[in-house]
Amino acid sequence: MPLDSAGPIESRPGVPVRRILLVVLLGVAAYGAFAVYTGIGKIAGSLQTYAYSTFFAACLFAFANYVTRFLKWEFYLARLDIRGVAKLDSFLTFLSGFILTISPGKVGEVFKSLVLHETHGVPVARTAPIVIAERVTDLIGIIVLITLGSIGFSGGMLWASIGAVLVLALLIVVGSRRTSLGIIGVVERMPGKVGKMGPKLRDAYESLATLVAARNLVIPTLLSIVAWSFECLSLWVVLQGFGQSTSVLLCTFFYATSTLAGAIIPVPGGLGVTEGALQRQMMELGNVSEGTSTAAMLLVRFATLWFAVLVGFVALSALKRRHPGLFAKG
Repeated sequence: MPLDSAGPIESRPGVPVRRILLVVLLGVAAYGAFAVYTGIGKIAGSLQTYAYSTFFAACLFAFANYVTRFLKWEFYLARLDIRGVAKLDSFLTFLSGFILTISPGKVGEVFKSLVLHETHGVPVARTAPIVIAERVTDLIGIIVLITLGSIGFSGGMLWASIGAVLVLALLIVVGSRRTSLGIIGVVERMPGKVGKMGPKLRDAYESLATLVAARNLVIPTLLSIVAWSFECLSLWVVLQGFGQSTSVLLCTFFYATSTLAGAIIPVPGGLGVTEGALQRQMMELGNVSEGTSTAAMLLVRFATLWFAVLVGFVALSALKRRHPGLFAKG
């Protein structure tokens, strides 16, 4: 369904941008507290000899992840027959979703659906399922990377199996039209605002069913494997900066399993869970010292998590310049 992209939609209600900023600031505060808790003194010695150029390389790898995942976003928009969105607007819209990267399971990335609604009038219910489809293909990609990284030692297949079961369960539910519409029917019969969500859930289901159909899984999954490989390389290059000789495969295993752990446990951005898993594996399986593993963990999370939040704010600012009416009431 082609869409008119003549300009911003002024009549739509604004999004409380101040609340978004508050959520992000709370995340920053929590992360700062975590850094203090882990002990700044433990990493001071390691940072003295660290090659900081590798941190910038890690950020570049992270940005390569974003560009690759943008290709998935474009793939999904095409499959939903959403047209009339300029490539630059689409790219900035996609990046703006990273503002809420620290939301549990990254579901806050539905923010980009709100942006697309504000700037081009695309119904949120049509594009919000893209977030779920992205998570499904990301999980499959992460599982593939865990499997590859676990070659040569045991332990990784447990996390791979957990992720595979979650993905399979979701695909079974979505793939069964009767089951999905039955669940939506139960929601529609509920009183009040919950019941009124039924029609929107039906629209969202139709989009989601299209996106996770077998023919639409292969290309996004391959893109996910490539995208998350870049972030695994972020960890590898950071460790190189500390003079560590940890292999790319081992770094892939460390980063992929930690990411999966953070995705499965519903805490904002996997805060605490991802960091703890990453540091433990570097120490126990990679023979990296406590100080270096702590410093590497913090640096790679800044390069892959907080850098994403920063990119999201820059993208949103650029969109505001292109569409002055965007969230004017927020």
